[in-house]
This record gives sequence, structure tokens and C-alpha cells, in this order.
Amino acid sequence: MTNRSFTVIENEWIALADGTRLAARIWMPDAAKAEPVPAVFEFLPYRKRDGTSPRDESTYPVFAAAGIAGVRVDIRGSGESDGVIDGEYTELELANACELIAWIAAQPWSNGAVGMMGISWGGFNCLQVAALRPPALKAIISIASTVDRYNDDIHYKNGCHLSAQLSWAATMLAYQSRAPDPALVGDSWRRMWMERLENEPFFMGEWLQHQRRDDFWKHGSICEDFSAVDVPALVIAGWADGYRNTPLKAVEGLGSRAKALIGPWVHKYPHFAWPKPRADFHGEAITWWNRWLRGEQNGIETLPQVRAYILDGPKPAPRRDVDPGFWVAKQTWQEPDMQCFYVEQFGTLMEGMPIPHAPEHPVYLKSPLDTGTASGEWFTLKPDAEMAVDQRGDDAGSLTFQTAPLAEPQDYFGQPVLTVSLRSDADLANLCARIVDIHPDGTATRVSFGVLNLAHRDSNEHPQPMTQGEPTQIRLVLDACGYRFGTGHRIRLSLSSAYWPMVLPPPTDGGLTLDIASLGLAMPKIGGHEAIEVKQPANPDPLPKYIEHKPGATRRQVVRDLSANRTDYFINEDTGLFEHPDTGLSTRQLRDEVWSISPGDPLSMAGRSVWTCDMQRPGWFVRTISTATISCTATDWLIGGSVVAYQGETRVFEKTFEKVVPRDLM
Repeated sequence: MTNRSFTVIENEWIALADGTRLAARIWMPDAAKAEPVPAVFEFLPYRKRDGTSPRDESTYPVFAAAGIAGVRVDIRGSGESDGVIDGEYTELELANACELIAWIAAQPWSNGAVGMMGISWGGFNCLQVAALRPPALKAIISIASTVDRYNDDIHYKNGCHLSAQLSWAATMLAYQSRAPDPALVGDSWRRMWMERLENEPFFMGEWLQHQRRDDFWKHGSICEDFSAVDVPALVIAGWADGYRNTPLKAVEGLGSRAKALIGPWVHKYPHFAWPKPRADFHGEAITWWNRWLRGEQNGIETLPQVRAYILDGPKPAPRRDVDPGFWVAKQTWQEPDMQCFYVEQFGTLMEGMPIPHAPEHPVYLKSPLDTGTASGEWFTLKPDAEMAVDQRGDDAGSLTFQTAPLAEPQDYFGQPVLTVSLRSDADLANLCARIVDIHPDGTATRVSFGVLNLAHRDSNEHPQPMTQGEPTQIRLVLDACGYRFGTGHRIRLSLSSAYWPMVLPPPTDGGLTLDIASLGLAMPKIGGHEAIEVKQPANPDPLPKYIEHKPGATRRQVVRDLSANRTDYFINEDTGLFEHPDTGLSTRQLRDEVWSISPGDPLSMAGRSVWTCDMQRPGWFVRTISTATISCTATDWLIGGSVVAYQGETRVFEKTFEKVVPRDLM
């Protein structure tokens, strides 16, 4: 495939030192025929041939037209690459990435300078690879990523077990069980497919072996040693996504080596993300690469250290296409000054500090175990019910304290902090705190939230059970936010002991007695800043159009069966069947997931996620059905999984996984 400024190499085999061949798709500038060019590298398990092809085709042609080669490589065991994947961000994966960077730099068309970028997995591993300092790596762009794999990823959050962990285990089982494309690998496709099916791991089993912040999670968490990253890093995220904390943590840890950009977005690249407004990712990335891979003196290093979109009172909606707000910049990020609130005797949230040594004001909290169904997904891919919806339903199962209507707008930017003294009825309990914007008409928008397994109150690495009935001081740092509470709005603090299905419950349904007289809420003031404009993409619809054979659909439902005393949370996603117009490959993925709980019985919790993945061309059809499940006892997590594969109508493979993992203060 060619055009006047670049050539697309659909599949290039790159042989590693151990003999493994990894598959690359390369966008090669025509300019490379005259002089060496820089390259941008992305390394993922999400299948370049079909999984990420739309977003790749929205970006790498633009880079190539600007004289920057794009090299998109499938991790071993994924897409068309040889072998079997061995886990997330493993030493082998990162070593392979360093070897690939050296390969790129040594090519005759390369100027020896390589950038690395990606979103999610690719955002993670470009930070991790940068910490290894491969000589040819000169800069990175990390989107929707983390510096702390334990506390800011889909597994655990302050010791709470996230349901997203099972969802993601099912997702990865589905991705890794899919076949390579015979059009690229030839007759070996079936042998490669069988090797994957027989040997792919069930990630959930490994993740559950590490329920506290041990060396497993420290590996790949650059917060362990920010100084290891010595190249410029542009770190991007969206308020609607679970990775919203990372840009600020990155600039706090990396200092002048990092620039942060935070928009209103879900888990997508900024040039096609929702809600709008978007950002001109292509233009900014090209300028970034030209500065650090070509040495062009274009001034991008003088950008403010932090740029962010401050949400101005958006309302929950079935679909949030545009969020109101405004862009601000801070030349240098500093820890914000805090506006403090306390709860006065009648329950109103008042500005000021709690009164020292005030008489205890005990209030009992025991939320129904299905409190939390308005939370949305931990990380969001669409601006629909995946985002947090109206919070009034969850507030019904929570303790709430709110201000009087505001006389003037209040702007915040940073991480809120809750402090409170409490007593627990049980050795194990969770606490969830939410900051909510109460609109004049009563609509409730979630602004920020934080969760804490109280056994992790002092340490994620060395948790300790609560001592029943003993007053214990708790400090809970909530997720970062950028938000304006408008005139006439109220600031609400909502506290619950459950946040299901996002957070799985502890084994006992104990209550918490909070000393409201001790409660303090610190909100991060926006402080000194400048108003800015962030350039919008020139192309409002940059994703390529594929041939639709069956439309996609999405549905989320909460069903409360009053007779059975059970709540079910259903997720049904269908990508539709779409054909790539150049390759003729059609793909479709269906996700059917359900979480169930009886509101008074934490041991009734169960989750099941099923992925059906189809690939087809005339005369060729393969399907995999991947399932992951979780349930529990008072002492154990019970997990299971299965993969069934079909070639045409014939079942050609089946295997199951079962594991019992002891609960570790969780």
C-alpha cells in the first residue's frame, strides 16, 4: 500500500536473539529514501492486524507524512507474533522491547533516535522501558497509564479488590486465544493458534497470588524510582478514566522531565476521545517527536508543566458527547493549598477545621452491599453508562453531608483528602468516599472518589486487620479532579461501606461507627493558573471507516429481584461485524458479563465474564469463547476460566482453569 509520502509495510518479521519472530506493521516515510528518519515504536498484545488497526491507521499515516516512521509490533503470542505471552509487563516483555528499539535504531532508514508511545498497556510499558534506559530511546508519550501498578490499575485500589480485575482477565484470555491471520503467516496459522490455546496463562491466577503491594507490583511501577526515567515524557489522561491520577503523579515524580495533559476524556487517544473537547494529539505529538528525535528547536519544552480541562458542572446523561468546562495551565505544578471542611452538629458541611478534642459524635454506617451501581466502569471506553451516572441512588445507601448552596463558584484541581476517626464491627471492612456536585435541580454528578480497605490504612505492603471497636484514625486520598462547583450548587461528601460492583466486598458485612466530630475534608484549591486554549484536531472524525456487516450494540442493566433478595448488574457489548476494506478480514467481539450479590450476604458475590470472538473471510471462520468467573467463601477466592475454540462449525480445542486462592486480608 502506498501514497505519495509514505509506504505501509503490512508485516515485517523482526527476529529476536532467542529466535522468536515478532510481527511489525511499519509506516515508512518516502523521505527515508533520501535521509534517515526518526521512528516511533508501540508494543502491544492487542493485535495490529485487527484489534488496534483503526486507531493505528488514524495516527501513524500522519506521523509518516511528517517524516516519522511508525513501528507497531505485536508482543509475543499475540497477533501474528510467535510464541506465547507470559504475563503483564514481564521482564521478558521489557527486554524484548529494548531489543526492538535497538533493532529500529540500527536500520539503514533510521536516524538512530526512537520514541515510544501508547495508551493503556502501551502507555505502561513505554514508561517502564524508559526506566531501563535503552540508549536509542529519546522520548516517550504515555496515555492512560500508571506509575503505580498496585494502586492505579485495574487490579487493586488501596487494598480493595476491583471487579475490573476479573473483567480484564477475561479480556486478555479472549485476546490471546485468537488466531493469527493466515493471509500473513500462511499455513502455520493453525499450529501457532494451537500453541497459544494450549499454553496461554490465565492471568487472574497470578494476580490473585499478590493481594498486597509486594515485589510483583513494584516491578514496573516507576514510582519506586522516578530518577530511572531520564527522557522527556508527555503523560496524558482523562477525568472520565480510571488512570486520571497518573499525569499529576508523573510530574510530581519526574519533575521537569514530564509534561501533563488532562482532558475530560474516557480511555481513548485525545484526537478521537469523548466527551469533547478533544485535543490535537497529532500536531502536538509531531512537535514533541521533532524536538526530541530530530533536535528541532521548536520550543515544546517550554509548554506549561500541567494543562488540564476543568469540568464546569456536567450532568450525568445516557451519553456525554460534550462536557462544559475550560482549559487552564500551570507553568510549574505544586502541591495545592487545601480548603478544609468539617461537619457541624446538624450535619452540614462547613468551611473550617474540625474542633480539636471535641466530644465524639458517633454515626453508624452500614451500606447495603449493592450500593455502588451508579459507579460506572473503573476505566471507561465510551461516554455512556460506562461513566458514573446520577449519584442519588448510591447516596441512598450512604452517609451524606453537604454545604449550603454556594454563593460563588468554587474551583478545585488536585486530590481531595478525607480524615476521620472510626470504629469497625469487623476485622475487615471497606470505606468509600465520593465528592458529589449537587445541582440546583437535585441532579448529582460524581466529581471524585476514593476507596480504602481499612486493613491497608497504614500500608499496602503490610496490611493489618482492624481491632474491633477500637477508635482508628483514617486518612483516605481520593482520585484527582479538576472541577468547578457553580453558584447555587452544593458540595456533597458521600460515605459508604460498599461500592459494588466496582469493589468486591470483604467476607463479613460489618458496620462502621464514624466520629463525625473528627471528620475533615480537604479540597485542593485550583490556585494560580492561566487560562489557555488547547488546539482542536483538524479532522473531527479521524478513525477509518470499515465495511459494516452487522451493527454493534451496548446495554447495561441493574436488576433487583426483590423476591430473591438479589441484585444483578448486566453488561452486554457487541462490537458488530466489520470488515477491513484492504485486508478482507472481518471480526466481531461480544462481551456478556454479570455480577450478582444478595445485599445482606457478602459471600453471595459472584461474577462471570464471557467473550465470544469471531474472525472470518470467505471460506474461513474461527471462533473462541473465553470465560472467567469468580466467587468466594469466607477464606478463599474461587476462580475459574475456560477457552473453547471452533474452526468453522467444528470444536477444535477446549480447556478449563480452576483455582482456589486464600483471601489475604481482603
